[in-house]
Amino acid sequence: MKEFIMRGQTASGGIHTINFSGHKGDYGFKLVEFKLWSGADLHGANYECCASVTAGKVAIDPVLQDFSVEGLIGSASVADDANTNYPTNFNSVVNDTFIVTQDLLLMVNDTHSGPVNWQVKFMPVKLSSAEAALTNYRQFSIFDD
Repeated sequence: MKEFIMRGQTASGGIHTINFSGHKGDYGFKLVEFKLWSGADLHGANYECCASVTAGKVAIDPVLQDFSVEGLIGSASVADDANTNYPTNFNSVVNDTFIVTQDLLLMVNDTHSGPVNWQVKFMPVKLSSAEAALTNYRQFSIFDD
């Protein structure tokens, strides 16, 4: 299997489920890239967008992230230059050691309440039966916490 990308647009304050329910078998997935882009008119207003990807039952508010939370596996932000309204400040932090086997929650926020475009890239990881069971248990225990 090769890397694959999921992308979409979510309203500010909204939560999107990144669905891994259809991916069964002996593969897990590592989040290797997380990017954002404003969904608002780039010439219209200044913006600051941020987002989080969580392997838990509750999405983590991207405005108030805490990197000590084990379920937080991705964080990204983008802001524009106040003079040109073009994006100039991109940031992304990804825990690419976390192996995903269950659904994730992506939550976005934009300072002007506009929609946020997002893109995540995953790398498949082949797992033995024992590794798959342990990885599933680990993610379930984070989810159930």
